Amino acid sequence: MIERVQKILSQWGIASRRHAEALILAGRVKLNGQVVQLGDKADPQRDRLEVDGKVIQPLERPQLIYILLHKPAGVVSTCSDPQNRPTVLELLPQELSYRMGIHPVGRLDFNTTGALLLTNDGELTLKLTHPRYHLSKTYQVTIEGDPTETELQQWREGVMLMGKNTLPAEVKVITRSPEHTHLQVILTEGKNRQIRRIVEQLGFSVLRLHRSAISSLTLHQPNLFSGQYRLLTPSEIDFLKQSANLITETQGKLI
Repeated sequence: MIERVQKILSQWGIASRRHAEALILAGRVKLNGQVVQLGDKADPQRDRLEVDGKVIQPLERPQLIYILLHKPAGVVSTCSDPQNRPTVLELLPQELSYRMGIHPVGRLDFNTTGALLLTNDGELTLKLTHPRYHLSKTYQVTIEGDPTETELQQWREGVMLMGKNTLPAEVKVITRSPEHTHLQVILTEGKNRQIRRIVEQLGFSVLRLHRSAISSLTLHQPNLFSGQYRLLTPSEIDFLKQSANLITETQGKLI
């Protein structure tokens, strides 16, 4: 079947769609001996595809893997980092992180902790990170100060951020004092540094930000401590694919 090269690479678990496009733009992908241009198409059953000089064979497509990780602070949500900071892949066994094409689905800030999905299913990554799909994410937020109910209601209804109104959010006060307020926030979108920017826009600062759940996927069933991970169950994989409007085909592998 003829597909765009970046889609083939993501489907085979070589890289996420975004990373595959970066590989092509860097001239690291060849099709039948010629450097691939963004938008070029190929038939993986007939054409010869190479990444960094290595021929990619359809039969070598890795088993699809789906992981929930408890990201610690001080770790970047990328596959590599030009500043040589630790990455989330370094928290996984080497046989998973470097041979299977696993990458994070979206990002958490460097100092933000909590639930992060990783997979080598490029199509699922593309769908779940597309603005069209609004998978809810639950955060525990500790801020400095004591916002008024009016300020919190403004957040709930949506605020102007980067030229656009944010979608309505659930914002619940857990505990509060004149010095600190602990909130539970549920978002259905993921703009860059969204919570931190909104809190700053309201005149406060974030002291701690932790993502406790991605929809029904939580860090507590079973408990995942900081830096630990688990493989998703077949029903959880099906749920994510249904959420992304993909054909349900459970392909997770327990390792």
